[in-house]
Amino acid sequence: MGRIVFDTAVSLDGFIADAKGSLAWLFAAAGGADPDPDLLPSNAGVLVEGATTYEWVLAAEDVLAHPERWRQLYADTPTFVFTTRTLPTPAGADVTFVSGAVAEALPRIRAAAGDRDIWVVGGGDLAGQFFDAGALDEIAVSIAPAMLGSGAPLLPRRIESEHLSLRSADVAGPFARLVYDVVTPTRADG
Repeated sequence: MGRIVFDTAVSLDGFIADAKGSLAWLFAAAGGADPDPDLLPSNAGVLVEGATTYEWVLAAEDVLAHPERWRQLYADTPTFVFTTRTLPTPAGADVTFVSGAVAEALPRIRAAAGDRDIWVVGGGDLAGQFFDAGALDEIAVSIAPAMLGSGAPLLPRRIESEHLSLRSADVAGPFARLVYDVVTPTRADG
């Protein structure tokens, strides 16, 4: 069974999206449009994202009008989108919409991933729900050389230091890369 990884980029002041919900700031940052391949999870068999992230990708990449863009971005990787609304699916995309608690959807997501990792792409609240369910194994953050002043926070949860064990801190071009293993009470006890 693979790991569940929240891997994202964040501004130096702790935001994953700006006040308008846009990620354009990241792609404007040096190295943001063409990230070092080492910054991306290499073993991801499934992507998981929230409706806001999904809708931003659809709009920013004009994917509904150009469904081939989905394949360029996601290849054949199955994508699960947590939402309470009906959303469009790009032609040919392997997208599954789920609602409800992470714990309820997790067996389907794990089955789709097989022995590969599950990449929680965004947003921070969804990653927090995986943490709350005791299902988050790793938090990897690439800190971008930008400050937004406001926006969507990295993780809108309080997670104390006893739940995070620093595995690595590296320089990746203009980004600082931090990787933490998540230690939950159930995992620490057995």
